[in-house]
Amino acid sequence: MKSLRQFDLNLLIIFEALISECHVSRAAEKVFLSQSAMSHALNRLRQYLNDPLLVRTENGLQPTPRALEMLPEIRKALQLIERTLKPTELFTANTSQRTFSIASTDYFESVVFPDLVSHLQTIAPHVRLQIEMISEDASSSKLENREVDLVVGMDASKKIPAHLIAEHWITEQLVCLAGVANTEVGKNLSIQEYINLPHAVFSDLTGDHSSSIDNWLSTQQLARQSIVRTVNYMAAARIVAQTSAIITLPSHMANLFSQMLAVRVVTPPEGMPGVEMTTIHHPLFDNDPGLLWLKEQISLLGRQRSSFLTEFSTPLPTSL
Repeated sequence: MKSLRQFDLNLLIIFEALISECHVSRAAEKVFLSQSAMSHALNRLRQYLNDPLLVRTENGLQPTPRALEMLPEIRKALQLIERTLKPTELFTANTSQRTFSIASTDYFESVVFPDLVSHLQTIAPHVRLQIEMISEDASSSKLENREVDLVVGMDASKKIPAHLIAEHWITEQLVCLAGVANTEVGKNLSIQEYINLPHAVFSDLTGDHSSSIDNWLSTQQLARQSIVRTVNYMAAARIVAQTSAIITLPSHMANLFSQMLAVRVVTPPEGMPGVEMTTIHHPLFDNDPGLLWLKEQISLLGRQRSSFLTEFSTPLPTSL
């Protein structure tokens, strides 16, 4: 047999038809060829395989032992190719048993994730979610290896590998938290008061410590006085409750902590930018219906976040 590179793979379809039908005319009809074209294809197969494949007998054409041996394997190969080329099936949320892994910040896990889980229990009761903290691996190799499906909540000012796809998710207003017992901080902060105060600074695990706040301050040749850096907003808020430090964080997160801890919300200096958060995924999985569906649920939650305790007011799609 000649090299596979020289073999016309379309002949496999013709082989299956010929050996199944044992009749040139019926095989030609099966694959929509003329009888002469089918006869020509049979001759090509005989040359390639160095075997007559079909032999005329008193009972009509009969397959050779070589042809009978090849037939089930050729059928398997054709079925495999057909399954591989078949269009991706729709993701059906109400029956899917898929597990999604999300790398996220404290903001997403505390403010949005409980609502997401509650909602998915209604429209996708068998879907499972796993959460891990954003790390350098989660935003690069884990996305490519499908250990993480989606990164949610990363500050858009953070650097990510150029090949990954970052899309806007939400923009949150930033506010400050101060301890209830902290009499040095009023209801509003000027820029000078802000930089003179000690800060508990939130930082993720990516190794990139830049932030929209620090970038904004640097344009004015200013910087915060950091006394502690943590990867957990709750830990930072507890520090604020017990010290003279403040923390700057998204408003929904601040409102949540003000109901749980001895802290209060303080208006930040005028002109402080909001924090733009993103979703990040790998381009290899751009057309994954399940991932598209999950991103849509999270995007709609972000747009409907007037309160992280409110019910959904707009029906969410259950399949893509």
